[in-house]
Amino acid sequence: KKFIQLSSLLFLFSFGCTDAGRKAEVQSENDIDAARNFIRAALDGDYEKGKKMMVSDSTNIQYFEEYEKLHAKMDAAEKKKYQGSSINVHAVTPVNDSVTLIIYSNSYKNDHDTLKLIKTNGRWLVDLKYLFNHDMDTLLHHSNKTDSLK
Repeated sequence: KKFIQLSSLLFLFSFGCTDAGRKAEVQSENDIDAARNFIRAALDGDYEKGKKMMVSDSTNIQYFEEYEKLHAKMDAAEKKKYQGSSINVHAVTPVNDSVTLIIYSNSYKNDHDTLKLIKTNGRWLVDLKYLFNHDMDTLLHHSNKTDSLK
């Protein structure tokens, strides 16, 4: 099960190399915007931008670094498919005013996954740990909003 979750997050972060000249700071207006920005950075392979949009604790950093290592094994054609894919949001579940769960997929693989966003110091950040500690079936019964993001 851990391998499947690791593979799922690999697909989230296994796309392309970052451009040293890009600006990595992204300001998101809300939880959904933060999720979209994070997922887009992952699909485009912009790791520097992605790092700035996640909760920076030792576990998240460790997960993130593992996916960066696995990225090196993906061929260029596969990376292009992810870069060209759209983001599909299937459910948005606000837990409270500072925590939101978002079930999403990309148009290339269409594998549903869940991100947890936490509002910290006025910024919405992604907590990758949730990817390994949730039960998606319970989330599907509590969703209240769906959307599709490009």
